Formats: sequence, C-alpha cells, structure tokens
Amino acid sequence: MVAKPKVFLSKLADGYPGPVAAGLAGVGFFETVRPGATVFLKPNFTFPTYRPGVMTSFACIKATTECLISRGYKVIIGEAESGGYNPFSMDAVFEQMGMNELATQTGARLVNISYTEPELLRIKVGHRKLSIPMPKLLLHEIDAFITMPVPKIHMNTRVSMSIKNQWGCIQNPAVRLKLHPFFAEVIFEVNRRLPKAHSIVDGRFGLNGTGPMRGDVVDLNWLLVSNDMVAADRICCKLMQIDERTVRYLQYFRRQGWWTSFPEIALNQDWEAFQTVPFYLKRKWTDLPGLFCFNSSFLAWLGYRSPMAGLAHRLLYLFREPFYDYNKERTTLDEKRGPPKPET
Repeated sequence: MVAKPKVFLSKLADGYPGPVAAGLAGVGFFETVRPGATVFLKPNFTFPTYRPGVMTSFACIKATTECLISRGYKVIIGEAESGGYNPFSMDAVFEQMGMNELATQTGARLVNISYTEPELLRIKVGHRKLSIPMPKLLLHEIDAFITMPVPKIHMNTRVSMSIKNQWGCIQNPAVRLKLHPFFAEVIFEVNRRLPKAHSIVDGRFGLNGTGPMRGDVVDLNWLLVSNDMVAADRICCKLMQIDERTVRYLQYFRRQGWWTSFPEIALNQDWEAFQTVPFYLKRKWTDLPGLFCFNSSFLAWLGYRSPMAGLAHRLLYLFREPFYDYNKERTTLDEKRGPPKPET
C-alpha cells in the first residue's frame, strides 16, 4: 500500500506507447524507481494461444518494455506454467506470443518463473499453516514489479484484475489448486511481498459473462496505470460497473488495512467517461464443480488430487467442452519441461 494512490486513465486511440509512458509518469513511477533498476513485468497468459479479453496483448507488453528500456531500466518479462488441473507450457506460449523475439530485439530477459529457485512463504489461516512457493527472483532480485492484467469476469473470484494476476506467480499450478480455498489470505501475502508494485491494466478488451477463459469480448479501448494495485482494481470495478463490496478478496484487503478512502485516490481525469457496458457474472451449471472446489479444501482434494479426480473430470467433460486440447497441451508441456531450468 502506498500513502497516496494514483490512477491514470487514457484512451488507446493512438496505440499503447503514448499512454504507457504518460501513465507511468503520471503515477510517479520514474521518480520512485530510478533508471538502472530491474523491473519485472507480469502479463496475464492464461490460455495456450492469444485471446483478446483473456490475455495481455503483445502490443501492450512491447510498448511497456520499450518504454522502460529506453529510459535505462533492466526489464524481465515472466510468467509461470498455467492451466491448473490441465497445465500447458508457458515456454510454448512465449513463443507463439512473440515474447522470444521481443526479448531478443529489446534486450529484455524472458523467464518462466516455474523453473526459478523458490522460496516458501509461510502463513497461518485459522488452524492451518500454509506454504506458498514463490520465486526468489520476485522477492529479492528485482527493484520494482508491474502487473499487466486485463479486466475480466472470473467465475470463482467474480473479477480478475491487478491483484488476481499474481496468482500466476505461485510457481506450481497444482499448488495453486490446493490453495484455492484460502485465496484471499494467500493473494494478500503474495502481493504485499512485491517490491514497488504498480499496475498497467490492458483495457483494450475486457471479458464479460463467464471468464476467465471464455466469455463475451468487450471493446473497451482504455489503459489504466496505478501505483497501488488495490486502487487500480477499485477503479476497474467502477469502470466495469461491479460493486466492490461483492468482491470478497477486495474486502479482505480492506480488513487488512490495504485501503484508501475513495475520494483520496488521485485520478488524472473522471473515471465515468471510461464506462461502457455493465459487466456481470453468469455461471453455467458445469462451472459449479469448480466453484465448490475453489471454496472447500476437501472438495479441492477430491476434485484435483484424490484417486477419483481423473474420473470426475472425464464425467464433467461429457457435458462441458474442454477449454483447449488437454492431451495436446500435456504433450507439449512434457516436451518443453524436461529437467528444471537453471536461472541464467
């Protein structure tokens, strides 16, 4: 939490470079983080191939990377293996998203953080003691962190924006599933550990209805930059016409003191000018098993780690189309994974 949260909003009529640079300047990034510092960019890559409204766009990442490097910053772009119960290779996603070429052209460093050295964050939730595997890279080897989500509906957390994007910093997808019932407590601990965290919300497109991987794509055409992730998400809720009181993890942050009176959030212009259509959550019955597992430790074990898990998923897929070709992605993941990759 910062003492004076700032939020910068801009239209994207002329592309990303201008709004990214103006936004970072407007929220004080270049004053707070000096040139020469190492900045980590965390996009949202939650599907094997690019989907608007689901994933951060290449254009947004490119503009941010070039903006920072041109001002003398060292840039790391990183993400972990994704896909939950049906993981896919982030290295393959990097390739198809153009990240390898971008890193070569700009001198940025590209990292699959699933294969970096972990450090266990230990927290107590009620009578439970939880261990959260986080990359040491993010905790000790960077000077600033920029999360780069897209604004979308999420069937389990209602919304997915700046705060939720760091769920992908937990290195092991299987561990994320195990930690789902303690989402608010875990995501608070993860986010509070990040150094000089900022948000660049890629609002070119949003996702409505049944996110985070399927839904109705909404053309929004805005960019949001903030020096405070909670303030960023609260403004996003305003833009999406979501009542922040219905977002349980936001209310947990409020109870923990990571909160500012709304009038004290400094905006560069009126947020109401950026509102478009109202966003809403619309679940199908086939989404309910995942929701139940998200909120129950026992059901999470039963649905993802018990001997019955495979059968339960096969039965579910009789009624719900898989999000992607799971067999193909598993094969790709096995080919890409190999032995753990050392940090270079």
